[in-house]
Amino acid sequence: MELIVAVAIGVLVGSGVWLLLRPRSFQVIVGLSLISYGVNLFIFGMGRLGVDRVPIVGQGAVDPSRYADPLPQALVLTAIVIGFAMTALFLVVMLASRGFNGTDHVDGKEPP
Repeated sequence: MELIVAVAIGVLVGSGVWLLLRPRSFQVIVGLSLISYGVNLFIFGMGRLGVDRVPIVGQGAVDPSRYADPLPQALVLTAIVIGFAMTALFLVVMLASRGFNGTDHVDGKEPP
């Protein structure tokens, strides 16, 4: 399970970096989104991958191996909401830039 998650994180971040280096604005936005998804998956994976574990610790003696860490789950949920807002803002800025420049290249110039 850990190998699958590690490969998924690597593919997401690697694809995101490759798209981030592309000349078009939409590809840059998709690359940033893929990197943010990879980071979210990484943070979620740091909370110990487990199935059927409750995130609430009860009274009495506590065995940490029986419980999931709720902090990474809360951080990822917050990061997803912020990521959606950031993507919407980037799309609006991209559309405005295309309207002003007439191109969607990052540097504002078409290649020769």
